[in-house]
Amino acid sequence: MAYEYMKHVSDIPAASLQDLMTEHGQDVWNYAFLLTKNRHVADDIAQDVFLQAFLHIASFRGQSSLKTWLFSITRNRVYNYKKSAFFRKVTLIDYITRLSGTSSAEEQYMLRTYTDSIWQLVLKLPPKYREVLILDAKYDMPLTEIALLLQVSIGTVKSRLHRARSKMKEYLEEVEQHERQ
Repeated sequence: MAYEYMKHVSDIPAASLQDLMTEHGQDVWNYAFLLTKNRHVADDIAQDVFLQAFLHIASFRGQSSLKTWLFSITRNRVYNYKKSAFFRKVTLIDYITRLSGTSSAEEQYMLRTYTDSIWQLVLKLPPKYREVLILDAKYDMPLTEIALLLQVSIGTVKSRLHRARSKMKEYLEEVEQHERQ
């Protein structure tokens, strides 16, 4: 990891913070968004995560990857937010990954529609299943790090991942069945 040295440094220069944000900023924001389903809240939480990381970099012990440590801070900030009086559930809106390349407008629309449908199904999952599925599939995080992040056993992670995949399969079968009618 490019930032391995950071765990040994108590006051990192601003340039290193910028590098940290450049390398992990989008992942932290995406994770915050997937947990909150709110763009504005994800913005606030992501900023807070990097402020906290900057202030507490000396406490990073290197027991996990830097990304896992940032995700842990993100998760804690999200749960603190959800406990606050301002929390209210919202639905996924305007979450569209920018498409690159020269595909036609029709292809882009179809891909975006399909992607949105998948995300809607993922967001239907109970939070504990949704979280492990996203950490595994989107962030390709090892099961041991997911267990460390979620503070559960590896067996629990495996079980939740299996249940999440089963639920997604059910959801997809329901969609296919509905489309055939």
